[in-house]
Amino acid sequence: MLPLDIRPIQPTDVPFLWEMLYLCIYIPEGAVPPSKYEILNNPDIAKYVKEWGRSEDKGYIAVDSKKGVSIGCAWFRLFNSANKGYGYINDTTPELSIAVLPEYRNQGIGNQLIICLLEEAKVSGYAAISLSVDSHNPAVCLYQRLGFKQVGISGTSWTMKVDLT
Repeated sequence: MLPLDIRPIQPTDVPFLWEMLYLCIYIPEGAVPPSKYEILNNPDIAKYVKEWGRSEDKGYIAVDSKKGVSIGCAWFRLFNSANKGYGYINDTTPELSIAVLPEYRNQGIGNQLIICLLEEAKVSGYAAISLSVDSHNPAVCLYQRLGFKQVGISGTSWTMKVDLT
């Protein structure tokens, strides 16, 4: 098992958060990925990290403790009806984002990150947390195992929600 530390996101982690935001984008096998510049400069995507550090912004970084490098993170952020995220449900339900470096996937890291984030959401008083995921993304199975249910569809993307109460 990989020696792993999970810690809260710090202000110095924001550049890594941007890297992970790019990896949040599901690219079907065989498809040509869009450029990092194109993705990270899209306002509908950039808003998941831009001006990180608002009081309701919460997240965790997974660190390979043997190598001392950040390998993944999960975070949530609130959006509102005037500035909806892809997984927007309402103004009081934060939206989860998660990414793990490709070479570290399928080792339970995402699972651990989400469990920490769900606990943080409960402690913060949220009744639910949502996310948006492409229905073909293998991570759908992880979300379902953790209690997320499909509550909406937009194109090939599902909006999923887990109740925390």
